[in-house]
Amino acid sequence: MPREPQPVEQMVVARLPGGNLAYTLRRSPRARRLRVTIHPERGVVVSLPAGSRRGTARSDDLVHGFLAEREDWIRRHLGRQEATRARLDDRPEIDDGRLIPYRGEPHRVRVAAAPAGVRVSRVSRVGADHGDELLVERVARDQRTTGVILEAWLRVRARGHLEESLARHGPALGVVPRSVTIRDTTSRWGSCSRRGALSFSWRLVLAPPAALDAVAAHELCHLRIFGHTPAFWSLLETRVPDHAGWRRWLRRHAPDLHAALD
Repeated sequence: MPREPQPVEQMVVARLPGGNLAYTLRRSPRARRLRVTIHPERGVVVSLPAGSRRGTARSDDLVHGFLAEREDWIRRHLGRQEATRARLDDRPEIDDGRLIPYRGEPHRVRVAAAPAGVRVSRVSRVGADHGDELLVERVARDQRTTGVILEAWLRVRARGHLEESLARHGPALGVVPRSVTIRDTTSRWGSCSRRGALSFSWRLVLAPPAALDAVAAHELCHLRIFGHTPAFWSLLETRVPDHAGWRRWLRRHAPDLHAALD
């Protein structure tokens, strides 16, 4: 089977009424229309169908007109992102007791030397008078950062909780995924291939359990109905009636979840 052409990207600057605006122009064979998104790390991204490479000047005029119509919305979102980045930059370092979310609840990171006889660094969730903690007990020879140790622990918990959700929703939907992969994606919380392979972001374990459950059910429903048709949304609603609310929650809190261990 021939490999699908890969997206082509380039940096472009649009001269808008409010000043110059740098953006990433992404020409993709999967794009069906002109679309603008505000990425938490990459800023403004404009997607075009791959065929738009013909007549570059004409497509630039089309994109810049599109951006000018939405300039207020774009700059408002960029301003919010800048404020979020400033807030995240003010956090303590992980080793200095940063608060990170786990299963939707804030946990203080505490680092201590591993007890005698413990040969591998370990993480445990403990209760404390001042709030819940993630206790990282390090062995002296472990050269990994605390963030890397925490991520490994969180990935295992993410897989366990996702498998619980898949086991609950799968039989009711009459589907079984071909495989389940845990990744660190920035654009999607979950995905489903046409061959039935499911993939999820480990960062879902940082979100409330109901948000993780909604994503698991969403991808399982794609094993029955691949696209986002009205029938798909109706099917998903039978499993997670408040799926739209959790989708909004994940979109709103994405910067915090993606930067939790930065």
